[in-house]
Amino acid sequence: MRLRDLVVHAGLVATSLLTLFPALWVVSMAFRPSQSFDTSLLPIPEVISLDNFRDLFSRPHFFRQLGNSLLVAGLTTAIGVMFSCTAAYAFSRFRFPGRRAGLLALLVTQMFPGTLMLIPLYALIESLGLLNRSAGLVLVYSTTAIPFCVWNLKGYFDTLPRELEESAMMDGAGPFVVFWRIVLPLSRPAIAVTALFSFLTAWNEFILAATFLSEEQAYTLPVTVQSFVGAFSTEWGHFAAGALVVSLPVMAVFFALQRHLVGGLTAGGVKG
Repeated sequence: MRLRDLVVHAGLVATSLLTLFPALWVVSMAFRPSQSFDTSLLPIPEVISLDNFRDLFSRPHFFRQLGNSLLVAGLTTAIGVMFSCTAAYAFSRFRFPGRRAGLLALLVTQMFPGTLMLIPLYALIESLGLLNRSAGLVLVYSTTAIPFCVWNLKGYFDTLPRELEESAMMDGAGPFVVFWRIVLPLSRPAIAVTALFSFLTAWNEFILAATFLSEEQAYTLPVTVQSFVGAFSTEWGHFAAGALVVSLPVMAVFFALQRHLVGGLTAGGVKG
C-alpha cells in the first residue's frame, strides 16, 4: 500500500512539474537581463535581475494602461454581474411571452466567434465616438459576457428550492426582498464564477482591444505586452515581465473568490 502511494505521489509530482514548466520558463526569462529567447531546459536564470521590470514600469503611459485595464475589467464585471443576476432570475422564476425566444437568442449569440463580429462592432463603436476610449471596450465586453453569464446563473437559480422564497413571501417579503435577501446570498458560488468569467473576459482580451485602440495612452495591458513583439525581433525579457504583471490581478481575483467557488451552500436549506 505504501509503495502504491509512493508511485501515485511521484506521478502527481511529475505531472505538476510538467504543467508548471512553461510558467517557470516565463518567470526565468522575466528575471534574466537578456532579451534573447531562453532555450535552456532548466528554467533557472544564471543572473537574477529586475531590469526588465524597471524598463516595463518606466515605459510612457504604462501605469495609465494598467489603470485602463483595471477600469475596463472592473466595469465589465460589475455590469455583467448586475444585469446577469436580474435577467437570469427573471428567466428562471417567471413565465412571460418571449421567454423561450429570449433564452435561445442569448444562446445563439454564443455560437459566433468575436472575430466574426469585428467589423460591425468597429462600425458601431466608431459611430458612437467610442474609439480609443475605455467606454467602448466596456460596452463590447459586457455584451459579450452577459449571454454566457445569464445562462450560467439561470442554471444555478433553477436548483434553488422555491420553498424558501414562498416561505419568505408568506412572511410578507416582496419579490425584491426575496431576491436580495435570500436568492443572492445562496447564489454566491455561481455569482463568483460569473464575476470571475466577466473579469477574465475583459482583462485578457486582445483582438478587439488592438482593433479599437490606436493611441498608446488608451492601450490595455494585453496590447502593451504585444507591442514587445516586432516584425524582426522580440523583446522576450520585457514580454515575459509584462506577462507576469498581467497575470497577477487574475491570480488575486481568483484567490479572493476561491472560498465562494465551492457549491453546496443550499444543502440542508429545506428540511423533509
